[in-house]
Amino acid sequence: MTGAKDTKIKRAWRIVREASMYSLSGNFWEEVKKAGLNEDEIKNALVLLEEAGEIRIRRGQDGRKLYVLTLRDIRRNPIKLDKWLAKR
Repeated sequence: MTGAKDTKIKRAWRIVREASMYSLSGNFWEEVKKAGLNEDEIKNALVLLEEAGEIRIRRGQDGRKLYVLTLRDIRRNPIKLDKWLAKR
């Protein structure tokens, strides 16, 4: 893995970890905005991690990406998160 790609993945994980802290709140996207995070940045970080094989974004029956449910999974299952991070 190249240094630039590794740096992007580390930054993406940092964004995902921070966003996952708000994933259990009632209105996730509003809480994220209040915290100063950018919706597109979170989605792009999740897509980058999926493309790198780090995570798998959950999908609805219609094929749409379920970003918040994916973040909830990461928050609720820290063992899985630790396993993903251990691959680093």
